[in-house]
Amino acid sequence: MPDKPLIIIAGPTAVGKTDISISLAKKIGGEIISADSVQVYRTLDIGSAKITKEEMEGVPHHLIDILDPDEDFNVAIFKDLVYDAIDKIKSNGHIPIMVGGTGFYIQAVLKNVNFSEGESDPGYRKELEEIALSKGAVFLHEELKQVDPESAENIPAGNVKRVIRALEYYKVTGKLISEHNKEEIEKPAVFDNRYFVLNDERGYLYERIDKRVDQMMASGLQEEVRKLYESGISRDALSMQSLGYRQLLDYFYGEYSLEEAVYQIKLQTRHFAKRQITWFKREKDAIWINKNEFDRDDSKILEFMMTKI
Repeated sequence: MPDKPLIIIAGPTAVGKTDISISLAKKIGGEIISADSVQVYRTLDIGSAKITKEEMEGVPHHLIDILDPDEDFNVAIFKDLVYDAIDKIKSNGHIPIMVGGTGFYIQAVLKNVNFSEGESDPGYRKELEEIALSKGAVFLHEELKQVDPESAENIPAGNVKRVIRALEYYKVTGKLISEHNKEEIEKPAVFDNRYFVLNDERGYLYERIDKRVDQMMASGLQEEVRKLYESGISRDALSMQSLGYRQLLDYFYGEYSLEEAVYQIKLQTRHFAKRQITWFKREKDAIWINKNEFDRDDSKILEFMMTKI
């Protein structure tokens, strides 16, 4: 077993990971690494449910507010940044606690997944980019579905870069990137880890999601997205594919009424939470914490986590 400690607190959106992570960090001398692919972006605050300085309660946080909204971000970049953060936290004499709902990102760090970035064909990639522009992201996603249905299931049509990467990998290697990723996933963890997954009853979780979206709107999400829209940011920017931002941009472009945009945010967030739970169920070493079994009492949950740590 590797001697490098790492605690993970994962789970679907709106389940309550933030509060638990702060309590645990204060109890064990931890620093938190955000495993959220949206909170890395500056100004994407309300829609990402980004933690505030006050809510941090003095606990250091890493990988929050490090990129501008028009910058690219991917799992390979994330993994490198996390490893740097872990080294820094270790040098501080503290324990790294990775918190978030992006399961693929967490897995990449835990297993030191190799994404074979060297297997490339720039000419073919350019050709695919032109197809995406001329025929649309959905057309390209259908191409991936024909070649690698499993990857198409896991990669949204809107994430054109990942769709292109999967097609490019197949063209260069003759192998499916989903198969490559499966092989990488089977590798042993490179950290001495405790992988906690918070969950709750589906109906209760969905209710929390709807209330959270209403609170985001009341807190100014529409204005936050309006500023991004007026700044001229491309709808194709990776940050703008995020829940809340994508639907409200569609509203500003006249494709949705505001009421429909809010409905779509709630609906798509519930679907996302369901996919997150499905992902985490594949993690063999995960320690599941069903919050309803602890009366949704964070102190009871924390006590249970300590017995495992």
